[in-house]
Amino acid sequence: MKRYLDWSEYTDAGMGDAYADIPKQGGDFAKAVAVCINSRQCETLAKGVMCPSFRLDENPNLSTGARVRLLKAALNGELGNGGLFTPELVEAMDLCVSCKGCQRECENNVDMSRIKIEYLAQLNASKGLSLRSRLFSELPELLAKRHWLIKLSAVRNRYPWIANLAERLLGISRKSLLPEPADSTQQYTLSEMEGGQPVVLFADTFCKHYSPDILVAAVEVLQAASCQVSLIGAVDEEARYCCGRTYLSQGRIEAARQQAGELLQKLAPYAQKGVPLIGLEPSCLLTLRDEYRALGLGEMADLVAGKAVLFEEFLAKGIKGGKLDLSWSEHAIATQQPVLVHGHCHQKAVGAMKSMRKVLKQIPGVSFEMIDASCCGMAGSFGLEAEHYETAKAMAEQALLPALAARPEALIVANGFSCRHQIRVHTGRPALHLAQLIRLLIA
Repeated sequence: MKRYLDWSEYTDAGMGDAYADIPKQGGDFAKAVAVCINSRQCETLAKGVMCPSFRLDENPNLSTGARVRLLKAALNGELGNGGLFTPELVEAMDLCVSCKGCQRECENNVDMSRIKIEYLAQLNASKGLSLRSRLFSELPELLAKRHWLIKLSAVRNRYPWIANLAERLLGISRKSLLPEPADSTQQYTLSEMEGGQPVVLFADTFCKHYSPDILVAAVEVLQAASCQVSLIGAVDEEARYCCGRTYLSQGRIEAARQQAGELLQKLAPYAQKGVPLIGLEPSCLLTLRDEYRALGLGEMADLVAGKAVLFEEFLAKGIKGGKLDLSWSEHAIATQQPVLVHGHCHQKAVGAMKSMRKVLKQIPGVSFEMIDASCCGMAGSFGLEAEHYETAKAMAEQALLPALAARPEALIVANGFSCRHQIRVHTGRPALHLAQLIRLLIA
């Protein structure tokens, strides 16, 4: 079995353990699957994220553990000629939304999100790539080139017959609005802060093309905290710098590896100097910190991963250590609405919601509440896909949408692009990034 990701970190996993039940085929990939100890923690409804698809109707075939059992059976040759592509396993993996909840909440930290990337690469090699997967994976390049296909998203949202046609030809749900890119690129003002802390702010595809105001807000907040900001990937000549997340989410590992290599070359000199590499979109920044280590890119990936931090993590650490200081506007805070905070699944998987809480607690007089919910259901392109639209909506309806409906007067903060889009689709309400909220409240 050819493996597309680097699984060498699992070389010693389960070795010498008579109960590890490592499959006969798959090498280190099989060992990564076998770290599951079958505790069935993923088949409970305890607080947390894991497992969004299981939580809908408690179908035991849609838990993390069930996926492991099916993968083991396939790698042991127990599923007949279908092997990895037997319908039962295909469905189970298809309904994994790569939330990374199991990476944190499972006792043995099964990394089903990474396993799914490998699985999709295997599926692509066997069955080929659909046109929809090609479009979704190449979205950053299309946006950077301002391709005419991107302009169709706005037209498609306004004309139902085009939405119906797109569903028939591409499998993109006619029921969901597509996110629409901003009309024009944003100009950014970077000022020199004498003696300020140097930082790099990575302009990810989603902020840069869909929500440029988030980038502007982040720059303003960091500069207000006396940071010297270098903005990477924001201008047209740097459009090629992308984390590769969209390629990974569709199982196109070689294309992701190429993009990752280019971005690493750009970021590594800063990382070597100890400069923090700050990201705003959880799925993008955490790709640098997590998936890059599985792409076989060597020490440079480890170097960059070690300096990659989310915006909220950087602020929380800086404020606690006394290195950052923000001045708050008493008038703005006095007139501030209560705030509801929804965490992106990947934020929760790395414990970054603690940083969100720490930062919000630093703002005097602001009332905020963390929403206790699993995945919002959008999960990248998942909620846009015709066969998944109702499942994605049902995930949102479990806890997120009721929590928002109960507080119609509240501002909503959600750092994830997919989360903000899902909230807008189903409530019509906008959601802010933490950077935008802080900008409203600083003097």
